[in-house]
Amino acid sequence: MSDFAEELNKLHFLTGADFIAQLKMIVARGEFHLLQGETAIYSVGGEQSEDYRNLLNAAKKAVELGYRVFILPNPQGIRTADFIFEQRGIFKMFDLKTIQGRASAANRLLESVGQTKHVLLNIRCSYEARVLAADIKQYFESYGEAQEVLVLKGRKTISVKRQWSESPDFFATFRRQYEK
Repeated sequence: MSDFAEELNKLHFLTGADFIAQLKMIVARGEFHLLQGETAIYSVGGEQSEDYRNLLNAAKKAVELGYRVFILPNPQGIRTADFIFEQRGIFKMFDLKTIQGRASAANRLLESVGQTKHVLLNIRCSYEARVLAADIKQYFESYGEAQEVLVLKGRKTISVKRQWSESPDFFATFRRQYEK
């Protein structure tokens, strides 16, 4: 296992301030390079992977939201998330799930369990708001460590945090934001 892969693997065993310090250390290591033609998307390679186009499209949307995006490699034998996002000194690790078919969000969200506490859902199809809200709520209920689901749909962004998903008005409020 390479040194970089070992640093990524440590993330599975850290929490709180130690986890954030590890994210900052990974970003600062010097292995990331700014992608040509981009202003805030960094990578360490892997541009040939079959999922790279999806990663890049989602990264571009995140940059529009004000994030610096670090695309993580996928070392063999280690489950890693796809991104480290940084905005105003705050670091988060996100796993990308691109939704291209109806009724697939629930399964895709559950695939992220154990990789990170933040999931980026890039909605690339028509997806009913009520069903998506139920999928997100089910994800939070089944994965106690989950903290956020960031939904990207076209130019729309909705950040669903655990506390909001537990509120009585979640479904109605989510639907209004998603459908407007």
